[in-house]
Amino acid sequence: MPKVVSIHSYRGGTGKSNFTANLATTVALQGNRVGVVDTDIPSPGIHNLFGLQPENMGKTLNNFLWGESRIEDAAYEVSANIGLTGEGKIFMVPSSVKADDIARILKDGYDVSLLHDGFRKLVKGLQLDYLFIDTHPGLSKETFLSIAISHILILILRPDKQDYQGTAVTVDVAKQLKVRKILLAVNKALSKLNFDALRQKVEETYQLPVAGVFPLSEDLVELASEGVFCVRHPDHPVTQEFRKVAQQIMA
Repeated sequence: MPKVVSIHSYRGGTGKSNFTANLATTVALQGNRVGVVDTDIPSPGIHNLFGLQPENMGKTLNNFLWGESRIEDAAYEVSANIGLTGEGKIFMVPSSVKADDIARILKDGYDVSLLHDGFRKLVKGLQLDYLFIDTHPGLSKETFLSIAISHILILILRPDKQDYQGTAVTVDVAKQLKVRKILLAVNKALSKLNFDALRQKVEETYQLPVAGVFPLSEDLVELASEGVFCVRHPDHPVTQEFRKVAQQIMA
């Protein structure tokens, strides 16, 4: 049965899109057909990681939400862009980066129920094994929908007081929405920290499992969103941590 996985953070700057791209790619490397939808419509960006240029986006998620196209028409296979070989495939549904389109969404909004219908059509039409949803930070009706329909919700937080407080709110909401499985991922942890102690602290705070603890990596920053890190650096400790998280997704 296909799985829908939402990647969310209460605040921006947690590395959510990088996390989504790397985790989705790691799952695809296991021979799966994977879809990624950028629902961060006010500030899209994950398409850069997959090497999808704006001039090549004939249709976007925006066009589907405005009733101008099927969602499948806004899905682009990006496997070759990132150097993915083998049976696994990745399909990306980007949001528009055009200023007018972003302004229209911010001004007029859209029918949130269309997202659920679109996700279902995408999974069926592309015969996906996994669908990853890169959400907009914070809590909104759009986020509530993504969380509610997810088989798995991964909440990303940094070792930061503001993140801790915001994550607590999000966890409460997710539990009220009866999300089937909630995992936490600690990102951008300073290397001098004791990762085992950090993991234990976070798990005790939220009474939820920590799927992975990721260091603040200069190697990842150096890539500057030009490609997917786990493909470029298959033996790196960060890549190994993504494999551990992927195993928990695929279990």
